[in-house]
Amino acid sequence: MVVMNSLRVILQASPGKLLWRKFQIPRFMPTRPCSLYTCTYKTRNRALHPLWESVDLVPGGDRQSPINIRWRDSVYDPGLKPLTISYDPATCLHIWNNGYSFLVEFEDSTDKSVIKGGPLEHNYRLKQFHFHWGAIDAWGSEHTVDSKCFPAELGKHHKELQKLVDTLPSIKHKDTLVEFGSFDPSCLMPTCPDYWTYSGSLTTPPLSESVTWIIKKQPVEVDHDQLEQFRTLLFTSEGEKEKRMVDNFRPLQPLMNRTVRSSFRHDYVLNVRAKSKPVTSQATS
Repeated sequence: MVVMNSLRVILQASPGKLLWRKFQIPRFMPTRPCSLYTCTYKTRNRALHPLWESVDLVPGGDRQSPINIRWRDSVYDPGLKPLTISYDPATCLHIWNNGYSFLVEFEDSTDKSVIKGGPLEHNYRLKQFHFHWGAIDAWGSEHTVDSKCFPAELGKHHKELQKLVDTLPSIKHKDTLVEFGSFDPSCLMPTCPDYWTYSGSLTTPPLSESVTWIIKKQPVEVDHDQLEQFRTLLFTSEGEKEKRMVDNFRPLQPLMNRTVRSSFRHDYVLNVRAKSKPVTSQATS
């Protein structure tokens, strides 16, 4: 099964995906399930989480996330640097069910698990990561690419991811937490030089517009049965009426006047510095 390979770097405090933190500041993001089904927004949003039923939660800003990335409209930026990500599995602390997703948290007092480069001006430490997934394999990712959702194509069985999957029964209910040591998230975030990036927001309240999103072009393959285990988790606490933890993604938000930049050339190349001039130079590695 294909899993959308994306990161988010949060430039102010607040929880989130593969969350990274800049020294004393915060964080960055995770990866999400995916497929190559074309999403109609009506279908994708049919069973939205109650969190998104109140318009009071939408701040009305102009850089909200997630968005639909239109490949043709993204702008190639030759100034984007390669991303460098390093992990120390020993910094993994615990895994817990927060009632909306499950989070894997890391010790972030030192530069042992760090992301740098790309569109980032500073180094960021890994704080935590979490996932979003759908009730079925036709959707689940928050971001889409050319209106394609990501969660469904049989693929590889990740041995390292299985360690995480095997722990999920221990955090089935909301607010349960267990120790979870020595996990290497590189199986979820392999090296990939090609990515999109844009300025956005958290996708859970308070929806702060303080995030640099990095969405990798190459998705990750995950075994269908492993993703099915995600769907055994519950939004509810023990003793409450059980509600399956599925469709835990925010609806797509308008792009507004933002530009989505890409680190790679494509059929619709736009030169950031001279859009009107033909692009003749070769990409460098």
